[in-house]
Amino acid sequence: MAAVLGRYARAFAEVAVKQKLNPEKTVAELAQVATLMNESRELRNVLANPAVSREQKLKLLDAIMSRMQGSKVLRNFLAVLIDQRRIGNIGELTELFKQELDRRMGIADAKVSSVRELTAAEKKTLEAQLAEITGKTVRATYSEDASLLGGVLVRVGSTIYDGSVHGRLQRMRQELANA
Repeated sequence: MAAVLGRYARAFAEVAVKQKLNPEKTVAELAQVATLMNESRELRNVLANPAVSREQKLKLLDAIMSRMQGSKVLRNFLAVLIDQRRIGNIGELTELFKQELDRRMGIADAKVSSVRELTAAEKKTLEAQLAEITGKTVRATYSEDASLLGGVLVRVGSTIYDGSVHGRLQRMRQELANA
C-alpha cells in the first residue's frame, strides 16, 4: 500500500514543482483536507461509499475546496484520489507528499536534543554544520533532554550524530571494556 501511495505522492509533488506552487501552502492545504477527513466520519463515509455517484462526490469536493479557497491543482489531485478510491489514505499521503517535496527541494529535517535551550547563534552554527555534512538545507526542531549531561544529539533521517557527554561516556566505557 505504501508503494502505491508513494507513487501518488511523487506524481503530485512533480505537478506541484512544475506548476511552481508554493510548497508550504500546498502542504498546508493538503493537511487541512486530511484533518477535515479525519475529523468527519460522515465525509469519509460519503467519499468512500461506492453507492454515492462520482458527480455527487465531486460537487462535495468542489464545495469544500471553494470554502477553503484551495488550489485547482489540489482539487484535481483530490478528484483523482476519489476516483481511485484512495481518498481514505489522505493522512498518510500528506506525509509522503511532504517528504517527497522536501527531497526534491533538498531539505533535511533534523531533530536536535540538548541538555539546555540553545542560543540563536548556537542553533545557526549547528544548522550550518549539519547543512555542510548533509549537503542539504536543514530544518531543525529542538528539544531539551537532561539525560544527555551536555552536548547535543542530532537525528537527521535515520542517521544519529551523538555529540553528547552521555554518548561520549558510553563510548569510553565500551573502549575500556574492549581493551
